[in-house]
Amino acid sequence: MLKVLKFGGTSVGTLERIQNVANIIKKIKDEGHDVIAVVSAMSGETNKLIEYAEHFSKDPNRCEMDMLLSSGERVTSALLSIALNDQGYEATSMSGREAGIVTDTAHTRARIEGINTTSMKNAINDGKIIVVAGFQGVTEEGRVTTLGRGGSDLTAVAIAGAIEADVCEIYTDVDGIYTTDPRIEPKAKKLDKISYDEMLELASLGAKVLQNRSVEMAKKLDVNLVSRSSFTPEIEGTLITKEENIMEKPIVSGIALDRNQIRVGLYGLTDRPGIAASIFTSLADENINVDMIVQTKGSDGKTNLDFTIPTTDFEACKKVMSKFNNEDSVRIDYSDEICKVSIVGVGMKSHTGVASKAFATLAKENINIRIISTSEIKISMIILEKYAELAVRALHEVYNLDK
Repeated sequence: MLKVLKFGGTSVGTLERIQNVANIIKKIKDEGHDVIAVVSAMSGETNKLIEYAEHFSKDPNRCEMDMLLSSGERVTSALLSIALNDQGYEATSMSGREAGIVTDTAHTRARIEGINTTSMKNAINDGKIIVVAGFQGVTEEGRVTTLGRGGSDLTAVAIAGAIEADVCEIYTDVDGIYTTDPRIEPKAKKLDKISYDEMLELASLGAKVLQNRSVEMAKKLDVNLVSRSSFTPEIEGTLITKEENIMEKPIVSGIALDRNQIRVGLYGLTDRPGIAASIFTSLADENINVDMIVQTKGSDGKTNLDFTIPTTDFEACKKVMSKFNNEDSVRIDYSDEICKVSIVGVGMKSHTGVASKAFATLAKENINIRIISTSEIKISMIILEKYAELAVRALHEVYNLDK
C-alpha cells in the first residue's frame, strides 16, 4: 500500500517531535507500506520569516516572499530525512521542484496545475522513503511559489491524487473529526467516517482540523483522507471519503459553532427593484463574504435587510454601507453579539423533521433564532452569542450524537 502522510507545524515543532514523526514513518514502513511524507515548517518558523521580511519592507515583493517562506518546509524535510537515514532507513528529501509540482504564477497563493511524478515513482521503486517539503512548487519558468494557507495539506492531497496513493493521512494535534468541539461538549464522539461534503460544511463552519481547499481537492481527485494525531498515532483517525462508501449514514453527523460573525441590518430601505443587487454587488466588489441573508417587507414601500459577514470583514463592510446611508429613513445596525450554530449531515436528505427538531430544541431553551439558512445537508441558525454553548450541547443531545 502507498501512503501519503502529512505532518503539520505542531507535529514537527521541535527536534523531539521530528524524531516522533520519524518513529511513526518507520513503523508504517516496517509494516510493508511505501511512504511519501509531506511536512510543514516547524511551528512558528513561517511567522519568524515574515517578521524578517517586514524588517526591511512593509510590502515585500511576493516573488521574493515565496523564495523566503518556502525555506521553512525545506528545513523540516531535510531534518526528517536525516533522522530516518541515521536509523538505517533510506530516505530522500525533495523540494516542491524536485517532487515535480508545477503551479500557476500567483505568488504567495499559487494553485497547483500539475505534478510530474517520475522522480517520486523512481524513488519509491528504489525502496526509498520520500520526504517532500509542503506548501510549495515552481512555475513553468522555474520560479519558486507557495500555495497559501493550508498549502501543505494541498501538497499532500495533490500528490496522493497524482501518484494514485491508497490513502492520504493528515496528522495534526487532534485525533480525528468529532461530532462537535469536545471543549464545549465533553460527550462529543470521534467519527469513524464522514463524507467530503459534510467535512466541507464543518470546515467552512469553523471546524479547523482540515482546510477547505484540501477537502475540495480530495473530493475532486477521489482521494481517501484520514485525519489523525501524530501524538497518539495508535488511535485510528476519521476517514473522509465518498458518501457511497459510508454504509450507515447518520441523520446528523456534527454540530458546528462559528463565533466570528457580525450581523448587519439595514432598515427602512426604499423597496425598489435592484436595491439588494446594488448592496451585495458593492460588498462583492470589496471581496466581502456575505453568508446568510434575510429580507422582510416593511411598511410604506420600505424593506428591511439582515445579513451576516465574517468578523474580519467588519471595517470594510462599514465603509461600503455608508454609501447606502443617504436616505433619512435608513437605519444601519451592527451586532457582534451573535454566533452561528449549524447542524450538518448527509442523512438529512432522506429524513423529515430535522429542522423542526432543531427549532423546537432551541425554543425549549428560550433561545431566539434571528436568521435561518438551509441546504441539502446543513441547517444554520444565527443566535445570540451568550447562548452558543447551551445551544451546541442541547442540539448534540437531541440528535443523540453522544450515543
